[in-house]
Amino acid sequence: MKLIPTLKALPMLAAAIVAGGLTMPMASAQELSDAHLAAARRAVLAAGALQSFDEILPILAEQTKTIFIQSDPSVTPVIEEVTSEVALNLADRRPDLNKVVYEVWARRLSEEELTQIGDFYESPIGKKLTELGPQLTALSIGAAQQWQDEISIEMVRAVRTELEKRGVVKQ
Repeated sequence: MKLIPTLKALPMLAAAIVAGGLTMPMASAQELSDAHLAAARRAVLAAGALQSFDEILPILAEQTKTIFIQSDPSVTPVIEEVTSEVALNLADRRPDLNKVVYEVWARRLSEEELTQIGDFYESPIGKKLTELGPQLTALSIGAAQQWQDEISIEMVRAVRTELEKRGVVKQ
């Protein structure tokens, strides 16, 4: 039974481990008051800023399963079971990420600014923005992609036409 990742997968795993370590906050001389952190927590939660991180653990679990299954597909059920157990155990560490996010906001915004942000996102329009945020983002990205595609075609045509005029490219 071969339950170790293939050599090809090891660099990906190592990169993920290193990247995870690099994102941990450094100790800072600036201490944050409990009130400042509470304001940051309120603003972050009201803004729905943690929701985009909800899929991190399931995605990592799926990637980990894939690496081990590719190494030895004959033990897929065991790999799936173990990966699920480990992922569930690691879910208890999610508050660590949340705390880092609160600190990131608190270090970049004053307590007063965070209070105003919390007030806004707890208002009806703020709640609506939070609710529609993912949809607005997806539609905006789609619009940008469509615009990029149209401009790309236009640019290629214009450059080709100009190069043909200059005799660099034949028609």
